[in-house]
Amino acid sequence: MSGIGMILIYALQIYSYMVIAYILMSWFPNARETSIGQMLGQIVEPFLEPFRKIIPPLGMIDISPIVAILALHFARMGVAAIF
Repeated sequence: MSGIGMILIYALQIYSYMVIAYILMSWFPNARETSIGQMLGQIVEPFLEPFRKIIPPLGMIDISPIVAILALHFARMGVAAIF
């Protein structure tokens, strides 16, 4: 696999971890108001917003981040197939 493909795969993997960290921050009070939480919000929210528009929350449970993580996984698989 070429270097560009590996860089893209690693970038998508890191972004997936950032989405997971942002989701986990919602479990702790005031965690998203910290500087790290705000930074993650600025990076992750634009990606999650289209998924939230398509998939409404089920009561208190928001499954759109799960679908977003699956989309990132499929994007990694696509990059691996191309390179």
